[in-house]
Amino acid sequence: MRDVRLLDETETRARLGELAAVLADCVTGGASVGFMAPYGPADAMPFWEGVATAVGEDATLLFAAEQTGRIVGTVQVGIRQMPNQPHRADIKKLLVMESARGLGLARALMAAAEAEAARRGKTVLVLDTATGSPAETVYERLGWQRAGVIPDYALYPDGRSCATTFFYKRIGDAA
Repeated sequence: MRDVRLLDETETRARLGELAAVLADCVTGGASVGFMAPYGPADAMPFWEGVATAVGEDATLLFAAEQTGRIVGTVQVGIRQMPNQPHRADIKKLLVMESARGLGLARALMAAAEAEAARRGKTVLVLDTATGSPAETVYERLGWQRAGVIPDYALYPDGRSCATTFFYKRIGDAA
């Protein structure tokens, strides 16, 4: 059974271990999401503690996908923007454990994130992903528009350089 829902700060903190396991699984699998190998769940704890704080400050929305009561995927929406960007939000860290891929969780997470962002008055969403990654195809299938590619923008966990593709999507009133 899968369930996607918005977590508050209390539940985020209560489930830090599960969240850390998801991030570690993705980094170990080679995802360019900001962290370098070797990377385990203990390494991910400070990141998730920061996310929990941002959730508590209403700067970030955190969605979790569950299977049989365990978190197996997440996505964040950065909703606190500069004063000249109140209509925009950033999609961050769409993560699905390797063992749970192919089940529609990325689609479900993104649908929940987009719907809640629209409910909060956001009309433009932006994100970036490693060029050539499976995530790039996911975003295209979900109607995201490619804005451009920056070569050598980031590194894979093993230290190799990777290009990054930037996407945007108009939602809500702007769709």
